[in-house]
Amino acid sequence: MKKIIALLMVLAMVFALVACNTNTQQPAEQQTEQPAEQPAEQPAEQPAEQPAEQPAEEATVDPESIPDTMTSADGTYEIAFVTDVGQLKDKSFNQGTWEGCKLYAAANGLSYKYYQPANADQATDDDRYDAMKAAVDGGAKIVVCAGFMQAGALEKAAKEFTDVNFIFIDGWNMGLDNVAGIFYQEEQAGYLAGYAVVMEGYTKLGFCGGGGGTNPACCRYGYGFVQGANAAAAEKGINVEVKYSWQYGASFSASPELQTMAAGWYSTGTEIIFACGGSMFSSIAAAAAENDAKVVGVDVDQSAESDTVVTSAMKGLSASVQWALAKQFDGTWAEIGNNGTSLGAANDAVGLPTATWSLQNWSVEEYEALLAAMKDGTLVVDAAYPEDNVFTLSNATVEVI
Repeated sequence: MKKIIALLMVLAMVFALVACNTNTQQPAEQQTEQPAEQPAEQPAEQPAEQPAEQPAEEATVDPESIPDTMTSADGTYEIAFVTDVGQLKDKSFNQGTWEGCKLYAAANGLSYKYYQPANADQATDDDRYDAMKAAVDGGAKIVVCAGFMQAGALEKAAKEFTDVNFIFIDGWNMGLDNVAGIFYQEEQAGYLAGYAVVMEGYTKLGFCGGGGGTNPACCRYGYGFVQGANAAAAEKGINVEVKYSWQYGASFSASPELQTMAAGWYSTGTEIIFACGGSMFSSIAAAAAENDAKVVGVDVDQSAESDTVVTSAMKGLSASVQWALAKQFDGTWAEIGNNGTSLGAANDAVGLPTATWSLQNWSVEEYEALLAAMKDGTLVVDAAYPEDNVFTLSNATVEVI
């Protein structure tokens, strides 16, 4: 059955190909740090124009088979990607976005190049702008920018380079014709993961989020996770405990301190931790491996990265990037420029990787029924996360660390 978002209907296949940094922008009434330029009237639950077509062959190509670097014949690169904080191959947010760029470029004979802002996780707006300018100077017709922290630099670059279009992943409508924002309903993906692990039998959970508690995407992921855990616990007639922390995640980086904290949680009874923040995953997975414990991955299917991964809360980074790039090159950019597109379960843009999860006590059929209720609106997940991290839940006790 053809849906208005056929591109994202193949997400299950795309997810199977890719292995979070999680910087997305929250609608005005939900966010913790709202730039003044974001329109307040654009709630996440009112999606704008939605992805329409996907070349079938893109879903069958392993993005890892496409080189990360290439040399174009004329020395220019038509598709550019400016990374978020963290590494290009972070097995998460940056990588999922980059793979969408590579897949589209390879399928359409286009040149491509990535640019990483200087100073790594200490990058400034000037560093990000310099990377965008380098992309434009290098011949980019379109620049894909990952992460809400790109906002200031992106606005400056878009106003200066009006002949170049920009895709703002985890972003929003900036009111500029050459910028298209794409953001996701992460609370739905988090809910599915929290519900799944409690139905599987875990009762002592953890959440470690990136962005220090100011990243709207991570906040939505975390709030969804505890809501899902609470709902499953209520269904089973039990109570669950959740340790919940933004410590050591401001830069979305792995660190000895984060690994020590996670190991401490595991050693005192925590059974599984939602690792919600790009390269933070490696520290938490290492702690889990040392303690015979488990992890929930984020943004993409991270099961290939560690045997500790039970499932992953995913969003359609690669597929949505390919869809937006197609708008640039098929002459329909005006449909998404000066707009913001919200993607969730109704668009097949969030979910769990059923082909690779290790769940044994909760079936694919039960998952699909829950997802269907989310898609048709029977199940509504609250996206308005409590900014004070105070949770009132019937069957889940949340300890904020």
